[in-house]
Amino acid sequence: MEHLSLEEQILYLEKKLMTYEYTELKEHLADDFFEYGSSGSIFDKNEQLEAVRDGNVTHVIKYTVTDFKIKVLASDVVLATYRTVRHHDKKLVLRSSIWKNNLGKWQMIFHQGTPTT
Repeated sequence: MEHLSLEEQILYLEKKLMTYEYTELKEHLADDFFEYGSSGSIFDKNEQLEAVRDGNVTHVIKYTVTDFKIKVLASDVVLATYRTVRHHDKKLVLRSSIWKNNLGKWQMIFHQGTPTT
């Protein structure tokens, strides 16, 4: 991924996490990760991993990502903001994530999804 811009790298990782694959979540969510979900629930890394392992998260949710931007907050910290539209019901959600470079690997430390009306 070295040939990609930082913005392209972070977008790539965001999309990888949207697959809800156990290995992707385990690798790219920081140990102290937490999320304010668009459902109104709060999740940590272990809860996300358990949901995927227990089959409580469907792998067939598809999203379109638009308006993706990053803001470098520090040399090893990036804020990503974007919109998603869920394909099956057209639900629009504003999203933000904070990524930290831990020992040369970008990991998400925070995510929030805010539904729009």
